[in-house]
Amino acid sequence: MTGLVLHNYFRSSTSTRLRAALNLKGLTYDYVAHHLRKGEHRSADYLALNPQGLVPALVLEDGTVLTQSLAIIEYLDETVPEPPLLPATAVDRARVRSLAYAIACEIHPVNNLRVLGYLKSAFGADDEASAVWFRHWVDETFVPLEKMLAGDPRTRRFCHGDTPGLADVCLYAQVLNNRRFKVDMTPYPTIGRIFDACAALPQFAQAAPENQPDAE
Repeated sequence: MTGLVLHNYFRSSTSTRLRAALNLKGLTYDYVAHHLRKGEHRSADYLALNPQGLVPALVLEDGTVLTQSLAIIEYLDETVPEPPLLPATAVDRARVRSLAYAIACEIHPVNNLRVLGYLKSAFGADDEASAVWFRHWVDETFVPLEKMLAGDPRTRRFCHGDTPGLADVCLYAQVLNNRRFKVDMTPYPTIGRIFDACAALPQFAQAAPENQPDAE
C-alpha cells in the first residue's frame, strides 16, 4: 500500500494511535499537519475533505478518504493482514475491541480538545478544573480496565498476547495524554507495564507526539 496521506495533529491521541498502527504495519505516508488549537481543522479545504473537521483522516492512493481512527485501523488490518492487530478468533477479537473501545469510546469523547474548550468557554472552567475533569473520566475507565487486564490470562506482554494490537495503540496514546494532565498511574500497574512495553518499540516511539514534524 503506497501513496497514503495522513492528515493529523502531533498531540491528538487519535492521531497517535493511528500513526502507531501505520508503523506497526510498516506503511509509509505523507504527513499533513492541522493545528487544532489554531483551528486549522476548520478550514474550508479540510472540511471539504472531512466534513466532521476531525483528525485523523487518511487519504488512499485513489483519493478515497477514510475517517475515524478505529475504522481506519480496522481497514488497515483487513487490507494489510501482517502483522495482525486483531487476534484470530471471534471471541478474542471481541475482547480486544472491548479493551480498545473502553478507551476510545469512554475516555476520549469526554476529554478531547473541543470538549475541554467548551468547558472553559461555556462554564468558565480554568485549567485546573479542566484537568480535574480529565482525570475523573480517565479514572472512571482505568479502574475497571486495570481489572480487566490484570485478571485475564490472555493479557501477557501486551493487552492480548505477546504482540501489540488494536488495544495497545489506544492504551499507548491515552497514557501519553494522561501525562499532560498529571494522571496518577500508580493504581494502574498493568496498564503502566503494557505502556512501557509499547514505548520500548520503535514503531510506537516514532508515533509519539514529540517525534512529529509539527511538534511544539
